[in-house]
Amino acid sequence: MTETSSTVDQAKARLLVVDDQSAFRRLLLRILAEAGYELFEAADAQTALEMAKKNAVDVVITDIRMPGQDGHGLLANLRRDLPQTQVILLTAYGSVPDAVEAMKHGACDYLTKPLANPEELRSAVQRALRHRRSLQEPQARGPDPELQLVWADPQMKQVYDSLVRLAPTSATVLLQGETGTGKEVVARTLHQLSPRKKEAFVAVNCAALSEGLLDSELFGHEKGAFTGADRQRQGRFELANGGTLLLDEVGEMSPLLQVKLLRVLQERNVVRVGGHATLAVDVRVIAATHRDLQAAVLAGNFREDLYYRLAVVPVRVPPLRERRGDILVLAEHFLQQLSRRYGRQHMVLDAEAKNALLAYVWPGNVRELYNVMERALVLTTGSVLGTQSLSMDGQLAVLQAETPVNLRDMERQAILRALEECGGNRRMAAQRLGIGLRTLQYKLNDYELR
Repeated sequence: MTETSSTVDQAKARLLVVDDQSAFRRLLLRILAEAGYELFEAADAQTALEMAKKNAVDVVITDIRMPGQDGHGLLANLRRDLPQTQVILLTAYGSVPDAVEAMKHGACDYLTKPLANPEELRSAVQRALRHRRSLQEPQARGPDPELQLVWADPQMKQVYDSLVRLAPTSATVLLQGETGTGKEVVARTLHQLSPRKKEAFVAVNCAALSEGLLDSELFGHEKGAFTGADRQRQGRFELANGGTLLLDEVGEMSPLLQVKLLRVLQERNVVRVGGHATLAVDVRVIAATHRDLQAAVLAGNFREDLYYRLAVVPVRVPPLRERRGDILVLAEHFLQQLSRRYGRQHMVLDAEAKNALLAYVWPGNVRELYNVMERALVLTTGSVLGTQSLSMDGQLAVLQAETPVNLRDMERQAILRALEECGGNRRMAAQRLGIGLRTLQYKLNDYELR
C-alpha cells in the first residue's frame, strides 16, 4: 500500500498508540487527545501494522517489549511497508540500549517509561510530524560538492553510506575519531544530505571555551545576566533552530553543562542564562569527540544517560593511516583547492612524492596532510611537486626504500610514535591512537614492544 502524498496537517495528523498495557495506552491517548489528533490504538504489533496501513497513520508510538512480535519487528515492517511513517519507541530505562539499536534501523525518537511529563510525549510527536513533512517536500538532488567527503578507501565509503541512511532521520549522531580525521566535514556532509540542508549548520568547540563562556554560547544569555552582558544574545541552539548543531569535543564538557545539555536533548527547549522563559528548539545534534566516552562513563567523568542520548548512532571516522587508499586522492583534492585559492596553475605530484606520502604514518591525519600540501604549494615555484618540497622542514619522515610498506609496519610505527610523544604513558598513547588501553597492551605484546 502506498502512503498519501499530501502534506501532513498537524491538527489532522493520524497517530497510532501501541502498548499491551491498556492503562498506559489510555494514558497516552488522553495526553494526545488534547492536541486534536486523530487517534488509533492497538494492543499488539500485528493489529498495529494492519491499522497503520488501513488508516495511513503518520506517527506510531509503540512499546518495545510486547508479547508476540515486539517493537523491533513492528518497526522493521513499518519501514518496509510505510517508509514515511514515523516511529517513536517507548522503553523502560534499563532497555535504553534496545531503543538506541532501534534508532539505527529507522526509529525517529525514543521515550523512557514512565514519562517524565506529558509535554515530553507531545514534543516528540511534533518533532516526528515535522520530520514527516520534510520528507514530503521537494529536495535538492545532492549535497554541495564543496562539502562532500572525498574518498577512495572502502572504510570511508562505509562512513558515507551510513550518512546516507541517517540523513532522512533526526537521530542524534556521535562521531568518534582522532583529532584531524575530518569529523566536522563528516558532520557538514550529513547536514547537506538531510532535509535540514536549507537551514543553518552551527558548530561549537566545547574544549575551546571555559564552562561559563560555553554555557552562554550554547544557551544564550539575557541582558544583565552577568558582568559584561550588556545585551541579550541568542545561543547556538537558537541559531541552529531548524538545522544542525555540531558539538565538537563534547567529551570536554563540564558535569554542570552535561546536565543542562541532557535536559535540552530530552525536552527540546532552552532557557537563556539569566532568563526564565522556555524557548522551544528543533535542532539535530551531532556530537564529536576524540575520547572514548564509554571509558569516561566508567571513570565517572561523563554522564551515562547523556552518553546514551548522544550515541544513538555512533559513527567511527577512521584515522588516515587506516585508510591509505584516501591519501593520494585527498592530496590531489587539496592541491586543486589550494591552487584555486592562491591563483596558481594546478600542481601535480611526481612518483617519489606519491611514495613519500604513502609511506608516512600521518599522526595528524587529514589536517596534517592539508597543511603539508599547502606548505608545498606555497614554497614550490614549478608545477611538479617532489619529495624535496614535502620534507623540507624535516617533519615528513619517509620510510627507507627497502622497508616494506604494509599496514602492520605502519601500525607499529604509529604506536611507537604515540608512546614517544606521550612520554611512555600508555593510557595517553591509547587515547591519542583512538583505541582502548587493553587493545594497546595487546598490540605491544603482539609487536614485542617493551
